[in-house]
Amino acid sequence: MGSWLRRVFGPGAESPSGDSSGADRADRAGPATASAAAAAGTRRGGPLRPNQRREAVRDERLLPKPEPRRPWRAPKSRPIIPADAGARLFSDSLRTRNRELRTLATDPAQLARHGLPIWDTERDVADALGISLGELRHHAIHRRRERVEHYVTYAIAKRSGGQRIIHAPKTRLKAILRKLHGALVGKLPVSEHAHGFVAGRSVRTGAAIHVGKRVVLRLDLREFFPTVTAARVRGYLIALGYGYPVAATLALLTTEPPRQRVDIDGTIFHVPVGPRTCVQGAPTSPGLCNAILHKLDRRIAGLARRAGFAYTRYADDLTLSGDDLDTAHRLRRRVERVIREEGFEVNPAKTRVMTGRGAQRVTGVTVNRVLGLSRRERRQIRAMVHCGDPDRARQVEGLLAWVEMLNPAQADALRRAPRKPPARPGARPDR
Repeated sequence: MGSWLRRVFGPGAESPSGDSSGADRADRAGPATASAAAAAGTRRGGPLRPNQRREAVRDERLLPKPEPRRPWRAPKSRPIIPADAGARLFSDSLRTRNRELRTLATDPAQLARHGLPIWDTERDVADALGISLGELRHHAIHRRRERVEHYVTYAIAKRSGGQRIIHAPKTRLKAILRKLHGALVGKLPVSEHAHGFVAGRSVRTGAAIHVGKRVVLRLDLREFFPTVTAARVRGYLIALGYGYPVAATLALLTTEPPRQRVDIDGTIFHVPVGPRTCVQGAPTSPGLCNAILHKLDRRIAGLARRAGFAYTRYADDLTLSGDDLDTAHRLRRRVERVIREEGFEVNPAKTRVMTGRGAQRVTGVTVNRVLGLSRRERRQIRAMVHCGDPDRARQVEGLLAWVEMLNPAQADALRRAPRKPPARPGARPDR
């Protein structure tokens, strides 16, 4: 072995016995392999003490090959949402930035604290509504091309001009939404300042708080129902404690996008042209909007309380009343800022600051000194009572019942109004 090293590296080359295993294998492999090993060999090691030379020759090709690196594999886990439901629940109209897994699980303790039903899966929702899982998914899905419309859309004229779009659900969907309202929506926490679409509260309870105030501030939310999107509904239900699959299904079930009819090769499709939102006409829309505006009500009520004002809300009509005009103007700017921060928009054309010098009206009711109708409105009803037209008898009774709810004294005075005597047979009609 030493002679081979001396031939390759010259005289004086030695190989320690501990490091000669690779070279020994090359020597035994034959002259050709030994020459290649010598050419590719590397010198390693060094002197252990002065005046001692140590040299090792190793061929990397003759060393054992290292084990290949194995890529890290995540441990197998059970999927929280099945793959077939992912495309439906994470559709384009329900995008979310929150991907934390904790938002996907149901919180039974929080749901029980609010007195809400505990639904862990979509099947629980279907069982509570008395329908099959397939029918629930038929109504709670966002399709890019819908061949069957679940809503009937029409327009009615507004009193102030323009048109109001109504989306009336068809018979089957309306029955499902009514069951959902009784099982869930009607139990959602609502602010004590909301008087619209709440059991035990009405126009009268919302307006009575502002009777006799020197200043009444009234604001209106623009596009009230369309501002509450499916994503807001889903996020609100997740915050209450529902898991993502249940919250997404309920959000799809209670919202609808604006659609346009498209004719493709003789087939009519209803294509969405906007995001899914709460629609006016669905039984669940008022309750959902009231619940989602809970934070807005609390913030505005806090501002009003510090300023010495009272606050109520009936649907999209916000009313504040107090006794100082300058405070009312400062409060209006703060309230508008809160409305914008909560994701809504004020309709400036309907903002009013009303003093006692003129008529102070809240949700169509006069609140200057007493709660009731204005003189002009009472004169119109008195004229209808006096006329005694049999074709309008039911309309007159409805108006009198409306006045009875607001102010029984005004209703009694209208009922005692003199009535026109019936015409005699053969008499000529008045011209």
